[in-house]
Amino acid sequence: MHIDDALLAKLEKLAMIELGEDKKESTKAQLQEIMDFVGNLEKLNTTELQATFNVLESATPLRDDVPACDERIGQSILSHAPKAQDDYFIVPKIL
Repeated sequence: MHIDDALLAKLEKLAMIELGEDKKESTKAQLQEIMDFVGNLEKLNTTELQATFNVLESATPLRDDVPACDERIGQSILSHAPKAQDDYFIVPKIL
């Protein structure tokens, strides 16, 4: 894909930016470098890779989801509410 003035103008409009005339040539060159790099990625043979391929053998470790044991936390939070009753916030009806 070749980056020309028409494509750059379209990208400016989509991104809602305006490049100065002095920046347009360098921006076109940088975008062309990016597109050339992506073109190199298209040459890679990925037929042997599964769709869920991951370079890490193990999954991301997760922490145990343990609730806080301090029962005063809820009361502390509710104490700052304008209205609260029976461990719930009281808010105006929205229809």
